[in-house]
Amino acid sequence: QVQLVESGGGLVQAGGSLRLSCAASGRTFGSYVMGWFRQTPGKEREFVAAINRGGSSIRCADSVKGRCTISRDNAKNTVYLQMNSLKPEDTAVYFCAAGSDFTAYASWGQGTQVTVSS
Repeated sequence: QVQLVESGGGLVQAGGSLRLSCAASGRTFGSYVMGWFRQTPGKEREFVAAINRGGSSIRCADSVKGRCTISRDNAKNTVYLQMNSLKPEDTAVYFCAAGSDFTAYASWGQGTQVTVSS
């Protein structure tokens, strides 16, 4: 099982940008599909974006399409989520996850808080 640690969250004004990072332990990072999810209190965890093992296939949720870029550096065991034109409704705890495909994630990080002020 891979260990995941997110970073890069914080407070940002609406319209601003953030880049979240997720560092993975182990030497098998390249064998995982990586995803980003977010959650606000009282709501279910929501898919944000995912990237396949080699980085050639990317998916973004409709709610962030056009504003998100997901990328990965397998040499650094890290996946990134760049969010632009942030809105207050993007406020959430953001989690990264590792899985076997775009629909199955078995390992999760602890999350990083993103707060967008209006």
